[in-house]
Amino acid sequence: MEYTRFETDKVIAGMENVRMDCARFEHVPGADESFAMLRIVRKELPFEEQIASLFALLDYLLKQKAGHGTAVFVRFFLSDAANQEAEVSRRWKALGVVCPVSVIQQPPLDGTKLAAWVYSVSGASVTCSDDLYKVSTAHYTHYWTVDGTCPEADSAHQTTALLEGYEASLRRVGCDLPNHCVRTWFFVQNVDVNYAGVVKGRRENFLGIGLNEHTHYIASTGIEGRSADPKALVRMDAYAVAELKPGQQQYLYARTHLNPTSEYGVTFERGVKVKYGDRSHLYISGTASINNKGEVVHVGDIRKQTERMWENVEMLLREGNASFDDVAQMFVYLRDVADYEAVEEMFEKRFPMVPKVIVLAPVCRPAWLIEMECLAVVREENAEFQLF
Repeated sequence: MEYTRFETDKVIAGMENVRMDCARFEHVPGADESFAMLRIVRKELPFEEQIASLFALLDYLLKQKAGHGTAVFVRFFLSDAANQEAEVSRRWKALGVVCPVSVIQQPPLDGTKLAAWVYSVSGASVTCSDDLYKVSTAHYTHYWTVDGTCPEADSAHQTTALLEGYEASLRRVGCDLPNHCVRTWFFVQNVDVNYAGVVKGRRENFLGIGLNEHTHYIASTGIEGRSADPKALVRMDAYAVAELKPGQQQYLYARTHLNPTSEYGVTFERGVKVKYGDRSHLYISGTASINNKGEVVHVGDIRKQTERMWENVEMLLREGNASFDDVAQMFVYLRDVADYEAVEEMFEKRFPMVPKVIVLAPVCRPAWLIEMECLAVVREENAEFQLF
């Protein structure tokens, strides 16, 4: 993975106050991948100036491409969705770019108002139909759904409704959730109260479509996050690939360090490796400081929890023949803002150039002070599968 840092205030007028960290994967010509994290560098600026600078850089990246390819997924991390989400949506529409965009309140803990992650692929094309975004690469059709909500009843009902709606959307394009969905994200308002409903709704839905501890689940992150609508207790993003064949998804367990999630009543995979002819993608689910008995390790110690979390992620990557050197992006979730400086120091020391953002987002168990997810890309030759 090639890492670069782009200091916009030194390069292009109008994009002051934004830093972009980028990871780039180049292998087969015409299918390069770029993962960029855009972050504000002056937290004292008002929201209007922060968002203006960030969108100036987005305009440059998305329209002029800047060597980064076509944007196929964008996520905004906001400090206050109720007051910011509408302006983000307005500015995005003004760009006139077709791309799945996820917007979630997970405040960046560097004290800024917003950050953005941009995933781009050279040679890709993006179209939208109903609630699915279709991303076409040379040999595959990728489907993204973003910002799904069903703002009625409790979190269990909302989760069930979201999954049923998503499954119906997949069926319309000849796909289904068990065989084609690669990854989901569940953003839960007041996770300490509402996560149990997400677990219940997802478990019942998965049983109904034939997913259980003897088959497989889906890689996922379930984490605190909210939208501007206070009635939306659950918000969902999801990613699927249409042409996946049996065996093309390899689920990752790292059982020396982690236990099956079903042992403590939840239904997601620790990670998944998606194999293409020329590369593999590894999606590591939200991972915390846990052992292979399902117990929280190092209760109350943020530094030791961070180290154990890294160890768990490293073992999942190793099971998929990857390492931290292959990681393209990291999302880091903290429960307590007071832990930010220690965690930021640790991540900057070990992963100074990896695109990442550290946000306020409590994990599903109060004793977990930190959780992270990541995505890695590895060069491989998988002769039985089509090139990416």
